[in-house]
Amino acid sequence: MASGEVLDTAALLAWPVERMRGGFVVPGQRSELVRISPDRELAVEAADLNWETPSEDALAIARDLATSTGDMAGLSNVDFELLALTLERGAILVTDDYRLQNLCELGGIAWSSVKTEGIRSMWSWELRCSGCGWVADAPKNPNSDRNLGNCRDCGSELALRRLR
Repeated sequence: MASGEVLDTAALLAWPVERMRGGFVVPGQRSELVRISPDRELAVEAADLNWETPSEDALAIARDLATSTGDMAGLSNVDFELLALTLERGAILVTDDYRLQNLCELGGIAWSSVKTEGIRSMWSWELRCSGCGWVADAPKNPNSDRNLGNCRDCGSELALRRLR
């Protein structure tokens, strides 16, 4: 049985205050709100949200899930913490992020979307060199700067590629 809703930043931006009330969020979302919509931060403060940081155990489970699918390379720190908090609380993750929806589907985690239809199929990813095709190991931590790095063999940029 799910225990509440963990709200991705898309919900914080789109939903009325009453709809958000009592939802679970992570502290890193505050800086996202300030960056994306400073005016919305005031409305979110009135929503009586539960600001929580996931435990190390929940982060480890989320890490295993995200590295097994290759999704870790595309997750931000906030996305990663939201996934871990959802696992810890046994909650429903409310998100329009297809990568998070993919992880929920693969991990048997309940999710719902904010404004989109959501994913239609599940994908796995690999981190592949755009030059020579070498496949790198999935990173163990989120990729906040969205820089996937360079190939150890030829120096070309690494890119996420969908596995078929």
